[in-house]
Amino acid sequence: MRLHSLDIFKQYEKHQWQLRDLDFTAIRHDLIKPEYITLVRSAVIGESNVVAATHGLLNEFMEGEYDVPTFAIIWGWQEVQHHFAFKSWLHAVDPDFDVDEKVIRAMREPYPDGSTRAATLATNVASELMVNRVYRGISRWVEEPVLKDIFLRASRDESGHAREFLYFLRKRLETHPEEMASVLETLYVYVSPGDIQHPVSVFKSGLDALSDSETIDTGFDMFMAQVAGDGEIKEIHNNIRRVFSEVTGFDLSTNAKIRRALAECTG
Repeated sequence: MRLHSLDIFKQYEKHQWQLRDLDFTAIRHDLIKPEYITLVRSAVIGESNVVAATHGLLNEFMEGEYDVPTFAIIWGWQEVQHHFAFKSWLHAVDPDFDVDEKVIRAMREPYPDGSTRAATLATNVASELMVNRVYRGISRWVEEPVLKDIFLRASRDESGHAREFLYFLRKRLETHPEEMASVLETLYVYVSPGDIQHPVSVFKSGLDALSDSETIDTGFDMFMAQVAGDGEIKEIHNNIRRVFSEVTGFDLSTNAKIRRALAECTG
């Protein structure tokens, strides 16, 4: 059995950046704005969710699978790297400035299984595509060069993650076409609202420990209010729609067309 995760592992060995590549002594403190602190704290909280997400993927795909759980471990390592990169920037700016560990601990519970495995993969495709665009936009907006570099590196990683989750989603639908409807339902959840939302928001936003803390929603709200240009949110949604149209074979360019495709699948 040829493992796609082995190809990914070899690629990461050659091209993966390292935390030591970041020169925190080069931080331009004169260019740091209060908004940057808020954004980084939000990113630290968002990326910390990788423990729950990796745990969930391992739980859901362990039976009868090997390639997806193996990729989940590789993916999880890279997401932890993002968490540590953002946290290291915070520590370099102010050694006494940290994120409340109670918030991190509160998010450790694994995600429940999706309605289908294809739906879980589709959720990850949508979230990685969103974060890729958000991080890229923030990288253009931020003036402090080390933080700009971290957001750009993380953005590129998220693009690669979307590509690999899409690979596994396509393979899943080839062998389990009956799960198509769940993929369309997942798409509808993430593109039908007028804003952008991450699975962390959908599944973890009600935690009491998060009530007084920045969350990934804080960063997304700031992106929409201060960073995104005219029409950028719509373009993020349209990009997700294009990707899902390609993998499903349906025209999913509007919410009405998603509902029509869903009706066709459920007959």
